Amino acid sequence: MAPPRGQIRPARYLLAFVVILLGIYSLVFFTGDRKPAPELGIDLQGGTRVTLTARTPNGKPPTDESLQQAREIIEQRVNGLGVSGSEVTIDGTNLVITVPGKDGEQAKRLGQTAELNLRKVNQVVPVSALQGNQPGQGNQSGQGNQQGQGEQSGQNNGSSGSGDQSSDTTPQALGAQQAPAQEQPDENSQSGDGAQQSGNDQQSGSQQGGNQQGGNQQNGDQLTRAERIEQAKQLRQSKNPTMQRQALLTLDCSAPDPLRGNADPKLPLVTCGDDGQRKYILEPVLIPGTQISDANSSPPGQRKAEWTVNLEFKNQGKNTWADFTSQNVGEQVAFVLDNRVVSAPSINDAIVGGTTSISGNFNQETANNLANTLKYGALPLAFDQSTAETVSPTLGIASLQAALLAGGIGLILVAVYCLLYYRLLGLLTILSLVLSGAVVYGVLVLFGRWIGFTLDLPGMAGFIIAIGITADSFIVFFERLKDEIREGRTFRSAVPRSWARARRTILSADAVSFLAAGVLYLLAVGQVKGFAFTLGMSTVLDLIVVFLVTHPLVALASRSKFLSRPGLTGLGAVQRMGERARAQRKGGNRQQGASNGTPKEA
Repeated sequence: MAPPRGQIRPARYLLAFVVILLGIYSLVFFTGDRKPAPELGIDLQGGTRVTLTARTPNGKPPTDESLQQAREIIEQRVNGLGVSGSEVTIDGTNLVITVPGKDGEQAKRLGQTAELNLRKVNQVVPVSALQGNQPGQGNQSGQGNQQGQGEQSGQNNGSSGSGDQSSDTTPQALGAQQAPAQEQPDENSQSGDGAQQSGNDQQSGSQQGGNQQGGNQQNGDQLTRAERIEQAKQLRQSKNPTMQRQALLTLDCSAPDPLRGNADPKLPLVTCGDDGQRKYILEPVLIPGTQISDANSSPPGQRKAEWTVNLEFKNQGKNTWADFTSQNVGEQVAFVLDNRVVSAPSINDAIVGGTTSISGNFNQETANNLANTLKYGALPLAFDQSTAETVSPTLGIASLQAALLAGGIGLILVAVYCLLYYRLLGLLTILSLVLSGAVVYGVLVLFGRWIGFTLDLPGMAGFIIAIGITADSFIVFFERLKDEIREGRTFRSAVPRSWARARRTILSADAVSFLAAGVLYLLAVGQVKGFAFTLGMSTVLDLIVVFLVTHPLVALASRSKFLSRPGLTGLGAVQRMGERARAQRKGGNRQQGASNGTPKEA
């Protein structure tokens, strides 16, 4: 039998809600990592917060545009590394990177990200080959160069250099096939000239280089930052081969680099490898890192037995790269990040268009890291890591316990109030809140997997406030119901009429809450976004629970003789008022009828 007009089929709505709930938890338990727990933010599970201070060559504050561009690039790199729940915000002239959980080392590496450039390798010497050479001993410098040339010769012949190559963890080849790394390009003319110079020239160059390189150690407090940069440029960016060799001997790969972010791209550069095991003499910048449009890692396949990194250049960089590789087959090119060589592969053949492949002793982690470095490494500013604070997981657990306690107290107070004031309807309110919490929890777990959403303390505050918003929707419905009963209607007939009136109010109130949460999310920064997100999500889920659970349950209760008893529903006083209203209306109707039937006087 069809229900009367204006009434609903409660079973259908409840069945729809059960299907939604089962669907959510099927995704929770049978997809992804199947871990039924939401991702927690830094203030709930601990983590690392790194502050980066922008550094410009002229010492002036960076522009807002360059800071914003740097923030976007670092944020892209954070996402590329797959760090869940991290954020990058601007704080004055600083960038603040927040990484929850156990990804603190990744955050610290992100703080080292600055300028990326491609330079041709002029000479590469292992640090071990320079040990024992003292600044000013020109003959030993020449011996170091001759040793490097000997290793190069052995590698080209495929004999004695193979042992060194096997221990080389630096990526080694560009192109379709892998070739032995060119340890040291031909510098015979320069090395020979430098080795045959007079003792006075060598001694003069040695003293000049020693004074410039040791300036930070001896007179660091007396020299300004600009003076230290200028001294480093004169030594390490000199075009003089003698000064370059002197820079190789005196350069300390473990010391802070004053040229970091300040090197002149139009001049050569003497620098270290990222692992600190090699020193390089590099030519001026060939292609800036901004010309790399994309980079990704590729696993081993049928045609290659190792991980590789694939590069795509923009149009200008692609043309420069094609010309360079066609003219420099067998040479090395260095990918220089923050004046450190992160990769120095050799060119196997000319590369015209298409994808450039870097091969070497990669595993999955190193290939992914290099790909993300090349893709997101070019920044308009250089940064110093000013602070790196770690939030203890113990403090996070205490914060989580405090938030759960606050939410539990709020929920208990709402439940007690509803039971005392609404009785059975209050019990339905508590059941609706429990089901709403189940939906919210499942959605949180899925959002943590799909979009990397993490629950933090402001987010917990949003959920606690949402308890009041959800309960408010129930109260609006119940008060409308009591108004209908006061007017003399029965519990059963009052439900559809009160729902029609309360529905508009609930939709309007939730629409205002959702718009406020949306505006706050768009305009806010940092953790306030978490509060706005959870508040907006709870508002949407509130509508689902009210429409698919609360209203159908009240409708079912109104159709049951047992559940609709006044003593159980707490509507006895209201129903007595309704009976008096009905009696007054009936009495008024009888009086009006009698008045209409009395004959009028002539």
